Amino acid sequence: MDDDLGDLSRLIGSRVRAERQARSWTLDRLAETSGVSRRMLVNVEQGAVNPSVGTLLRLSDALGIGLPVLVEPPSTTGVRVTRAGQGAVLWSGEHGGRGVLVGGTEPPDVVELWDWTLAPGDSHVSEPHSRGTRELLQVLSGTLSLEVDGTMHVLAEGDGATFRGDVPHSYAADAGARFSLAVFEPGVGARDE
Repeated sequence: MDDDLGDLSRLIGSRVRAERQARSWTLDRLAETSGVSRRMLVNVEQGAVNPSVGTLLRLSDALGIGLPVLVEPPSTTGVRVTRAGQGAVLWSGEHGGRGVLVGGTEPPDVVELWDWTLAPGDSHVSEPHSRGTRELLQVLSGTLSLEVDGTMHVLAEGDGATFRGDVPHSYAADAGARFSLAVFEPGVGARDE
């Protein structure tokens, strides 16, 4: 694990542990609520693993805090600036692609802004997000294959799409692509415990 990835893993682990303890939840309770195994939770809290985006979403949803709270440094001025190259890399493709969380808002209505690069041959299958989630994307370069709930859409440079994020969806690029993605997840933390 490189230093930046190790630092991010430790930050995520300490925040998961702090949020769990603030609720007086055991590891077993968080495991049951999130659907993440107890063993994985121990590894996450110790900063010993780089959890997948799906795992992070399940944990942030279960804790009712939204993904940005887990991975972004806290703001003391009301303005959070993410400098070029300093976003949280939360997905790495087998061919060199990256999913970088550039910024996000806090609950209850969480908005995430992502910078995605898919190297030639990369693909990312996303688990359905919580009910009511919507996504917007714009292709900045290349051609993107977007599959939403079993229907394929091919988007070229400059094309955009708005779709439900609470259904199965995936992104792929045979020849590579870069796109901006905004994810809106309403009512985080307002769900029944």
